[in-house]
Amino acid sequence: MHREYHRWYSQRLHRDMELLVFGHAGAKVLAFPTRDGSFHEYEDLRIVHSMADKINAGQLQLWCLDNLAPETFYCTWRHPADRVQRHAQYEEYVLNEVMPLMQRHNPHPCTIAYGCSLGAFMAANMAFRHPQHFQKLAAFSGRYDLTLRVESFHDLLGGHYDENVYFHTPSHFLPNLNCDWRLAHLRRMDIVMAVGGEDPFLPNNRQLSDILRAKGVRNQLHVWDGRAHRGQYWRHMASLYV
Repeated sequence: MHREYHRWYSQRLHRDMELLVFGHAGAKVLAFPTRDGSFHEYEDLRIVHSMADKINAGQLQLWCLDNLAPETFYCTWRHPADRVQRHAQYEEYVLNEVMPLMQRHNPHPCTIAYGCSLGAFMAANMAFRHPQHFQKLAAFSGRYDLTLRVESFHDLLGGHYDENVYFHTPSHFLPNLNCDWRLAHLRRMDIVMAVGGEDPFLPNNRQLSDILRAKGVRNQLHVWDGRAHRGQYWRHMASLYV
C-alpha cells in the first residue's frame, strides 16, 4: 500500500501539523481523528487495513489528519469562546492548507468527510458548513451537539453559548438553514451515519437524521447492536460505509 507522511508549519495554527496518506488514487477520504487520536490513529486501529482492498485498488485515498482537540473542545483551561475560535482556525487549516494539497496530489472529483466519535462531529460539521467541497459524509458514533449533557458526558463549552457555538453545532444551525445554494449541495451529498443502539448519543443521531430529512436531505442512519463505540466496530463500519 502506498503511504506518505507530510509535516509542515501551519501559518494559520502557528504550529507544526502532520498527516498520513494511504493510497495512490481514487476518492479522497478526509479522516478526522477522535478526541485522543492523532494522524496515525486510523493506522493504529487497523481501520486502514479494513479498507485495504479499496485503497490498493485505487478506489479510495485516505488522508488522516492530525488532532487539535487538546487545544479546542478539550482544552479546559481555555475560555469556551476561545476553544471554539481555535476549532475555527483548525477548520481554516483543513480548508486552505490540507484540501489544496489533496487536490494537487489527486484530482479525483469526489471528496469524503469521515470520522469516528469526535472525528464524526468534525467531519459532519465540516461537510454541513462547506457542502460544496464534499460528495459524501461517513460519520460513526458521533455527537453532533457538544453542549449536550448525557450520562457522564458534559457540556464541552461549560454553558457558554454564542454565535460561533451555534454555527459549529449541526443540530442547531441546520434547522434554520434556508440557503438554496447550500441546501442544493447537501441534497446531492451521500450521507451515512452509524451509531450503537446503546450509545448515549443515539437520540442526537436520530434528531440530526430527522432534521436533514425535513430539509429534503436524504441520509442513512444505521443503528448497530450495543454501544458500538470502539475500533472493532469502526473497522467493520468503514469497510461497509466508506
